[in-house]
Amino acid sequence: MNDIEFRTLVVPTSADSPTAADFVAMAEVRNTIYREINGNDDETMTATELLPHWQPGPDQIHLGWLVVAAGTTIGRVCVDIPLDEGSRSAYWQIELLPDHWGRGIGTAALPLVEQAARDHGRTLLQSWAQHIEPAITPGDGEAIADRIASPTGFGTVPRDHIARFYLRHGYELGQIERKSVLTLEGARPLLERMLAEAHPDGYSLVRWTLPTPEQHIDDYARMKNRMSTDVPSGEMEYDEEDWDAERVLRHDRIWLDGGHTMLITAARHDATGELAGFTELSIGEDKTAPTGQVDTLVVREHRGHKLGQWLKCANLLAWQEIAPESSRVLTWNAEENRHMLDVNEAMGFVPDAYIGAWKKLLID
Repeated sequence: MNDIEFRTLVVPTSADSPTAADFVAMAEVRNTIYREINGNDDETMTATELLPHWQPGPDQIHLGWLVVAAGTTIGRVCVDIPLDEGSRSAYWQIELLPDHWGRGIGTAALPLVEQAARDHGRTLLQSWAQHIEPAITPGDGEAIADRIASPTGFGTVPRDHIARFYLRHGYELGQIERKSVLTLEGARPLLERMLAEAHPDGYSLVRWTLPTPEQHIDDYARMKNRMSTDVPSGEMEYDEEDWDAERVLRHDRIWLDGGHTMLITAARHDATGELAGFTELSIGEDKTAPTGQVDTLVVREHRGHKLGQWLKCANLLAWQEIAPESSRVLTWNAEENRHMLDVNEAMGFVPDAYIGAWKKLLID
């Protein structure tokens, strides 16, 4: 451990700035770690794509450190502090190249995370990590002794080195998320059939790419606010986010400044004119890269009409005009979100990885 340095990350204003070397190194080590864990480049993001998300603003504070061993970057430490009123949370990640696991580096980095949380008055630490082995639901016939069950009752994760790290430092498993992948080649006939099957009475589709048109900004803000309260959270605690027109404009600028194209399809309730649900797809400048499914939500008052299926199928069909060379779509869902998983599975999404969500209360 004598050769390990935790170097405070300087966030430049541009990826081409003379001060951007450490940020570029952070992006590169992030991508290498995800490549080694996933066995592909599906989650790669360039420094240019990441940088707008790290810029200071009124919604969140981003803190980071490079983990450097003998002059070589081997990992990163990230802490996000949401600035929504009443928030008591700090979200964090410690990510290391697999060759450096088991050296005590994560344990040495944790005081940085806890001090950052305390400095900002936060008492709840929450973290997510991908487990190498799959989640298993009790009853699948495998012994559960070496696994940890989600408190939601949906899925388990292995008691692997990741779980042991969290448990050793006082964390509890709060939820399991599933990462799923859809192969787009040959998917169109099924998506068209499911779109027709789901078409609900009393609703119509509206669609836009960022930036959000003025006539949809208030509804979009209202739905993004509900995204923070209406999705399954298990035992995790998600802050209610305060979205207004200005926050929508900031959101749009972050994605656009990173070179992303984002397509939003929403369902309009014809009787009231209000938007009742939405779904988002995004891709960076490389239009051959995998597509990211960002947020999908049907507000509670409008559930039960197959709006989720309708929206997702419609957006994916339209997406093929925007990024026809993107061959895969990635999405993440709570393992207990059985309704949305049913829709995804019917569309052809298959499980790819499982992420444990962990939490700990800071005690002085």
